[in-house]
Amino acid sequence: MTVSLLRRAAAEMVGTAFLVAAVIGSGIAAARLSPNDVGLQLLENSLITGAALIALILALQPVSAAFNPIVTLLERAFGAISTGAAAAMIGAQLLGGFIGAVLANLMFGLDAIAIAAQQRSGGGLWLGEVIATLGLMLIIFGAIRSGRGHTVAYAVGGYITAAYWFTSSTSFANPAVTVSRMFSDTFTGITPSSVPLFILMQLAGGLLAYWLIRLLYPRPAALAERLTDDADQLRT
Repeated sequence: MTVSLLRRAAAEMVGTAFLVAAVIGSGIAAARLSPNDVGLQLLENSLITGAALIALILALQPVSAAFNPIVTLLERAFGAISTGAAAAMIGAQLLGGFIGAVLANLMFGLDAIAIAAQQRSGGGLWLGEVIATLGLMLIIFGAIRSGRGHTVAYAVGGYITAAYWFTSSTSFANPAVTVSRMFSDTFTGITPSSVPLFILMQLAGGLLAYWLIRLLYPRPAALAERLTDDADQLRT
């Protein structure tokens, strides 16, 4: 592994850890501070998650700030990164997510690992994950393809805050976050039996996004060039 790839993988691990800690930690805090109002709990959880995403992307974008295996897979599909780099970054995202879940549990005085019991299944929720992931990918790659990569942090933070509310699944839209949330039996938890279909729907959303991006921006090579150029400029 090259030094550059090691730095990028480290950024993905740290960023995903903080993202998951923000998702789970704010969920725990919301449930404790507003125990009788689920709507307020979701509002608190969504605002903190969106704000954390903006801050993390702004801080780590000069190195690497996908924090999401679907984003990394699309970067690979568009030729922006190699297969080896994609594998390293996805591994780092999964590890970082697990670390973030453990730290969130410990910060709030819970067991380091507590398998979630909250069942999340049904056609509406699965459709919600397809839509949530499709929209997120369009937001990210649309901003990059239009030459506005510097706006990605705000676009993603705003979209996720909104998608918590307009999608039935509360917009997991991220396999690393989904896997991590099964290690916390709290407000944001998801039981292990619900995880595979959530991830399958996220992959479906990512695949739809790939084809839609190609339709809207019919020059994949130009998109790959834009992704690579943006990354190079941010790292200098």
